[in-house]
Amino acid sequence: MNKPISVSSLNAQIKSLLETTFIKVYVEGEISNLTYHNSGHIYFSVKDNGSTISCVMFRGNAKYLKFQLEVGQKVVITGNITVYAPRGNYQLLCSKIEPSGQGALALAFEQLKNKLEQKGYFNPEIKKQLPKYPKKIALVTSATGAAIEDMKKVAHHRWPLVEFILVPALVQGEGSAYDISQSIKYADSLNCDIMIVGRGGGSIEDLWSFNEEIVANAIYEARTPIISAVGHEVDYLISDFVADVRAATPSNAIEIALPDINEHRIYLDSLANEYISKTKRVVEIKQQNLTNLKRLFEQNSLDSKFNFIESQIKLLKSSFQADISQKIVVANNELNFLKTSFSNKIEQRHSQMQNQVIMLKNSYEQNDPKRKDKKGFVQITKNNKVISLEDLQKSDKISLQTPTYIASCTIDEIQKQ
Repeated sequence: MNKPISVSSLNAQIKSLLETTFIKVYVEGEISNLTYHNSGHIYFSVKDNGSTISCVMFRGNAKYLKFQLEVGQKVVITGNITVYAPRGNYQLLCSKIEPSGQGALALAFEQLKNKLEQKGYFNPEIKKQLPKYPKKIALVTSATGAAIEDMKKVAHHRWPLVEFILVPALVQGEGSAYDISQSIKYADSLNCDIMIVGRGGGSIEDLWSFNEEIVANAIYEARTPIISAVGHEVDYLISDFVADVRAATPSNAIEIALPDINEHRIYLDSLANEYISKTKRVVEIKQQNLTNLKRLFEQNSLDSKFNFIESQIKLLKSSFQADISQKIVVANNELNFLKTSFSNKIEQRHSQMQNQVIMLKNSYEQNDPKRKDKKGFVQITKNNKVISLEDLQKSDKISLQTPTYIASCTIDEIQKQ
């Protein structure tokens, strides 16, 4: 079972989800419940036939409004969703409000964006990678604008080794879109490492040249990696979507394009420290190895070897003498043992032989042929072997022998008395 969460945690999650999902939205509707607060903030709602949403425009943005808001007025709002977590309310935080009649530019932007997206201009797979250490960068921007000076200043502090080539272009007004596209094509022929296309901030009308299809086509067809750096961070142009990289401002484009020399200095310092540390460690190891080798050499020198051999000879001599004495004692003991054992064996063998002679003598006397000639006694043999009467069985074929006669017989019946 899932553990329940608090209301505050739920509202915090909703706030995070909404504010990260609806970062920038365009909303068209009719104003209602309008309040101009003494603080300079404007509170109102915007509605259509089916829904209403609360809106707020803070004083910092409200001061740029060129017209007075009125109830019932139809407007186009640019903003983002914000959530007031303590009450669980969400509202539209307005950064720009335009009359609905002037919303044609926004519509044209969305139409061109959808068209180019379907043609694959925004496909991440075709985006070109920026080189890590560019040597030459082409700047397509106004030669008299503040953006070029900002970029030069950032580059001087960040990576002064880079070379800039300025390709002047009209960045607003009639014919500017065509001029920008031609400048992009020319800059692409200069074999630069990176091209930055952009200008400083301004109104949507001032920036509109970068929303033209002719500029999008020039960026898409360029072989040089392009950074789009138009306006401020809140401004999103068609050039931002088509370019390989989008920068919030021209200065940010330089930060993206160039490495930070200070980071590399720190990295080089760390490498130097690491090199010194490792070198010191290697020297210490070599010194230790040298000390060990010196000690080993002393242990294996001729004097050491002679002294060792001399001590071994003395030890062996002493050990040999002791070993010889011990072996003589052992040999004498073994000799005495062998003498005793041999005498015992001789006596035992002599006794055995005497017994065997007596047995043979008795056997001979019992088998003396002369004894076979005694009246009434015969020798019984079966298969040429002497056999006792007790071992005979019915039907056995036997021979009855005396010194002068042999009788062949068959046993018909055996009875025990």
